[in-house]
Amino acid sequence: MDVLSDAIAAMRTGRPHSSRTVKRAPWGVRFPASDGAGFHVVLQGSAWLLPPGDDAEPVRLAPGDVVFLAHGYGHGLADHPTTPLVDAVPGPDGSWPSLRHRGPVRSDETLLLCGAYRLDRSRAHPLLTELPRYIHLPARIGAHDRLRSAVDLLGAELSEPLPGSDAVVPALLDTLLLYLLRTWWLTEQAAEPVGWAGALGDPGVAAALHSVHDDPARPWTVEELGALAGLSRAAFARRFTALVGRPPLAYLTWWRMTCAGQLLRTTEAPLRSIAERTGYTSEFAFAKAFKREYGVAPGHYRRRGAALRAG
Repeated sequence: MDVLSDAIAAMRTGRPHSSRTVKRAPWGVRFPASDGAGFHVVLQGSAWLLPPGDDAEPVRLAPGDVVFLAHGYGHGLADHPTTPLVDAVPGPDGSWPSLRHRGPVRSDETLLLCGAYRLDRSRAHPLLTELPRYIHLPARIGAHDRLRSAVDLLGAELSEPLPGSDAVVPALLDTLLLYLLRTWWLTEQAAEPVGWAGALGDPGVAAALHSVHDDPARPWTVEELGALAGLSRAAFARRFTALVGRPPLAYLTWWRMTCAGQLLRTTEAPLRSIAERTGYTSEFAFAKAFKREYGVAPGHYRRRGAALRAG
């Protein structure tokens, strides 16, 4: 998998949820803070985003606009910035109520497509943590064809569920998340890329990152990664550290431990197998490195995760 796909897979937990609703003015909804990430799409009509943060100005949303909130901050959505907000109440499984809507949307109505993703923030990938409080992708910005197609397909499935929709909708939500992030980073790279937008847009650093993600078990050296980037050891280390935020081998160790935690949470693979898949020659060396990173032994981490899922 590529770096973006890996970063999402490492944090994702459970099934994503989505809803398609019609709001008639006046309306206002307050979404509570959560461990996940969420998005809103204005399919028809208009709305105002009341962003997280006391100093944030309301943002007008036009038809086709997409908003993504990566950090789970509480926020509001309304027909007007001054409209009182009513708390949104999700279902027991975290889903939002949805409805089918036929016919045109009236002038005092807004058709919304909203969704939420569950994330494990204990090992949040910096590729996501450095995102702003919210991302606004106006419909007027070009190069959104694939994102629009994903929105249209998801909206159609929620409007008219057909056999197989229970499988199609989560797959479309996963696709939409990747398109949201890809669109944002491509937009950032077209400006003045810094941080992870710069890292993914830098051919040398991106080549090294892809190699680490493709084969985290390999005993990589800075010289080998620099050669992949076409740079000397020192020049590569400086550029990688400046864009990624940590030295190459420090990132390699962090990613190995992130992969190990995911394997412990999601599989029953024996510790020896996980150690080998994350670049450790012995179970003892792996357990020592894991405890140094997570503060608990691998077995305890696995049991704790299983207990949380069962509870």
